[in-house]
Amino acid sequence: MKIEIHPAGQNDLDRVAELVEELLGEIMDALGTQEFHFNRGEAKARAGDFLRRGVYFPFIAWSIEPRQALGLICLYESHALYAEGDFGTIAELYVRPAFRSQGVGALLLEQARAFGGAKAWTRLEVTTPPLPLFDKTLAFYERHGFAITGGRKLKTIL
Repeated sequence: MKIEIHPAGQNDLDRVAELVEELLGEIMDALGTQEFHFNRGEAKARAGDFLRRGVYFPFIAWSIEPRQALGLICLYESHALYAEGDFGTIAELYVRPAFRSQGVGALLLEQARAFGGAKAWTRLEVTTPPLPLFDKTLAFYERHGFAITGGRKLKTIL
């Protein structure tokens, strides 16, 4: 299968929101809980705002024939002294189940690395969904050069 990776623009917002909705649905189905509030229309508007402000960088993997979206990776820039400067965070990475283990995720990570290199980021960071349910996700990232740095992701609602 021939695959192309393209930056998502304003015309791709429906597809970005759709793929993120599939990602979150898969996570919630596995956990059996409603971890995320997701509204596709709100997500589309939010993604459009992020794109306009230049703070969100989504890329979509497309098959050539037939043309269809296979997955996406969405990045944002962060800044920290511990990271020695500017760095990228993977907000969302998703490959539709029918296209997994076909190199789509690897190509999306390659795109993220190239984009981060062009922006002079010092690193890429990612948080996996809850383990051990998503051990395969962790193994995928480790195969592609990510290392566990310890800790857990925590949040508070503002």
